[in-house]
Amino acid sequence: MTGPYQLLAAAEPDPSLWSEFTTYITTAENWTGDRGIWADLVAHVEISVTAVAIAAAIAIVPAVLLGHAKKGGLFAVSVVNIGRALPSFAIIALVLPFSLEWGFGLGFWPTCVALVLLAIPPMFTNTYTGVRDVDAGTVEAAAGMGMTPRRVIWAVEVPSAAPLIITGARVAAVQVVATATLGALVGFTGLGSLIVEGFAQQNDGKLLTGAFLVAVLSLLTEALFYGVQRLATPWARVAEPRRARRRRSPRIEPVALDV
Repeated sequence: MTGPYQLLAAAEPDPSLWSEFTTYITTAENWTGDRGIWADLVAHVEISVTAVAIAAAIAIVPAVLLGHAKKGGLFAVSVVNIGRALPSFAIIALVLPFSLEWGFGLGFWPTCVALVLLAIPPMFTNTYTGVRDVDAGTVEAAAGMGMTPRRVIWAVEVPSAAPLIITGARVAAVQVVATATLGALVGFTGLGSLIVEGFAQQNDGKLLTGAFLVAVLSLLTEALFYGVQRLATPWARVAEPRRARRRRSPRIEPVALDV
């Protein structure tokens, strides 16, 4: 009797898949035109940058103010984390009728709204936690030097919390790049359209090209934010052990520090 494990062990990789993938991605004609790979890649980057920028504008300033005040943060974090509990495709489906009704159409904006809701929680939570956990003695010393509360926030608390803020943006950006592929199901022509069309057309080369480019773009996004974090906050690597020893109650953990 042949069981599933025996079938899996007997299965061999299909060498034609690699051939179809390399043929499709190296064919110059597939990269040109309004529906070429390059156009899809640019559209994917465009919607990802737009969604992350909108989410940052919505999340970071309120999180900084709540972290500075150390009031209402737990409730706010609980509210924004509702976005993490909703499947992204369900959000796209919910937004789609309103987008059509208000003239925004299919594709870009329904997908962008879902991506914004996906990106807000890690940015908000990490920013709030980072600002709230700035050493109280440092803040008191800055105030004692005559700094106004606004200057304390932007000259002391935000720079001290910068490593965690950038980490939240990094997590959000990688999630956005990966999830933007769902936009192809509502007419968005990003890299996800290569996957969906490749599957529908039984074109393995096209499907694998879309999946490969999404993976590469996600890794590049991760590397870009990691590099920015290392360059912008060199002091964080020295201060990290001391910060890790501090604990407060109630504790809100930063979101997914390691992707």
